[in-house]
Amino acid sequence: MAADAPRQFHLNAFLMNAGHHDAAWRHPGTQPERITDLSYWQELARTAERGRLDSLFLADGVALWGDARYNAAGGFEPLTLLSALAVATDHIGLIATVSTTFNEPFHVARKFASLDHISGGRAGWNIVTSGNVAEAKNFGLEEHLEHSLRYERAAEFVDVTKELWDSWRDDAPVIDRERGVYAEEGAIRPIGHRGTHFRVDGPLNVQRPPQGHPLLVQAGSSEDGKEFAARYAEAVFTAQQTLADGQTFYKDLKSRLVKYGRTPDQLKILPGICPIIGATEAEALALEDELTNLQVPEYGLQQLSQMLGTDLSGLPLDGPLPDLPEEQDINGNKSRFTLVAELARREQLSIRQLIARLGGGRGHRVFAGTAEQIADQLEEWFTEGAADGFNIMPPYLPGGLDHFVDQVVPLLQARGLFRTEYSGRTLRDHYGLERPPGRTH
Repeated sequence: MAADAPRQFHLNAFLMNAGHHDAAWRHPGTQPERITDLSYWQELARTAERGRLDSLFLADGVALWGDARYNAAGGFEPLTLLSALAVATDHIGLIATVSTTFNEPFHVARKFASLDHISGGRAGWNIVTSGNVAEAKNFGLEEHLEHSLRYERAAEFVDVTKELWDSWRDDAPVIDRERGVYAEEGAIRPIGHRGTHFRVDGPLNVQRPPQGHPLLVQAGSSEDGKEFAARYAEAVFTAQQTLADGQTFYKDLKSRLVKYGRTPDQLKILPGICPIIGATEAEALALEDELTNLQVPEYGLQQLSQMLGTDLSGLPLDGPLPDLPEEQDINGNKSRFTLVAELARREQLSIRQLIARLGGGRGHRVFAGTAEQIADQLEEWFTEGAADGFNIMPPYLPGGLDHFVDQVVPLLQARGLFRTEYSGRTLRDHYGLERPPGRTH
């Protein structure tokens, strides 16, 4: 972006099965029977690309989330799916969640390098450390690693992965048929990593990615998570309920960059928002109520228990939360625990009311209104120092994404806040980020 060009924000479509609302699968406008139908996901990806969105994002875990009796759970492994979406789209970025706790750097470096080549430079990695005991139990552990240790491992994991991507020079393949030389001597080198958690020789068995490194994304908002993001992340997906909270998080995270020799424009902060769109505000609120009335309380109670690290089964739904542990005693998602606990205290919500409030975004902001009201909200957060863009979480699919692309995006474009055409080819181009230089010798 030219220095005198107006600042514009970034939009990511966070796609989740039938939609983000935990009752979306029960709504007649959704297609839960298609969540393992590739054409369904290709249609969604093309819709997001039609809106000129920067990227689409797939969450992931290595355990079955929630109770499949009460929600459209399960589905594709994200890197496999994104490879198929890469050939169905031309411009939109493709971001997959992969855990550093239950993988090895060589596997992850190889897979993302492959996706970046397949997509022509559109891959992004959402780096997570995993925070669910069920995931640990799928890998021979009774408990998952302690929170700070997970981030320590994640830091070394990312360092090794970047070394592997750089183990090939950009110009390594010379393909000199006459001399019989595919790659010049010294252009591909082992990394010889010897660390606390990993011993990796390398080099990688995939050429350096078109982007140099796929875009690095992170979603943790705990103290460990924010420090990790300041060191490594180029985009951050975060959950903030109020403008003031968003501004505080934004200022805090940006201020941490200087110690790592980074500038504020090298990290984009994208709060999540679940927009419930209606032709009128009353229509949007009625749709929100309709989705709430379709919730299965047993599912919401189980999800809330996991978020709070507290078994809520057997408690009266119309009563208050019990006494909760302190954040330092939570070994799962610390920042989400604090957000949910503070929301319940601030608004004095019963368990039933809290389940309803979390149904659309699991702690992310939910806003019901007209397309213009939603555009106003996004513009306010962007101009008031709370966001560089937004992680759009359609409450139901495909309609929620269709309405955002067809109704909200044109308003943002008319206000000069969002692109009308893609100006670059890679995901880094979309986010206005430089390509990391490779080895020169």
